[in-house]
Amino acid sequence: MSLGYVGVLTVRVEMPWVSNLKEKRALVRPVVERLKSRFPLTVARLDGLDAHDWEVIGVATLSNDYDWVRETLKMAADYIASEGPYRVAEETVEITVLGEDGKIGTFVETK
Repeated sequence: MSLGYVGVLTVRVEMPWVSNLKEKRALVRPVVERLKSRFPLTVARLDGLDAHDWEVIGVATLSNDYDWVRETLKMAADYIASEGPYRVAEETVEITVLGEDGKIGTFVETK
């Protein structure tokens, strides 16, 4: 029996037409803030902060229901893909099972 599930979604977005960091932040930051307000998630800009044409957005959630974690991360991924004028280059979902016996298992799905 598991105690719960920790789900992590990472999404790499690319916008090769963007020429500076200010323009990139104007595209990415609103999506990150809306994700935080619309879904029960923790969201952060993880990588590519100094690059002007790509960035990695990280999303995490925790629940005792595996299907809820999977569906919530799917909704977040769909939201990221539909909200910005960028291209989703890579998307990875990892769901870690927290067990009563101290064992941890992880399921990874990459698109």
